Amino acid sequence: MTSPHPVVRGPVVDDETRCIHYRTSLDIIAIRFACCREFYPCHLCHAETADHAAEQWPVAHREERAVLCGACGNLLTITEYLQTDACPACAASFNPGCALHTELYFQV
Repeated sequence: MTSPHPVVRGPVVDDETRCIHYRTSLDIIAIRFACCREFYPCHLCHAETADHAAEQWPVAHREERAVLCGACGNLLTITEYLQTDACPACAASFNPGCALHTELYFQV
């Protein structure tokens, strides 16, 4: 189901949430940061444009809808996102390399 995208902050380069740091065809998610509840495409965008340090989502908040699929606007829970490699709503593939940055966003 397609829904309007929330505002995604930082140097976003297209309407699928790609940014100046990560802009391959698979870089289509934005993450709502625990510290400010604002969506950013990546940790670098947050670091460059937010006026505060990033905070991880605690494990106890895994059911928070904090990951936006830039292809269709679906909001995934942290649990859903960590258990998949594609959007459950539209089947758009996510970048498997994002797993290398999990601890920047979520407590593990």
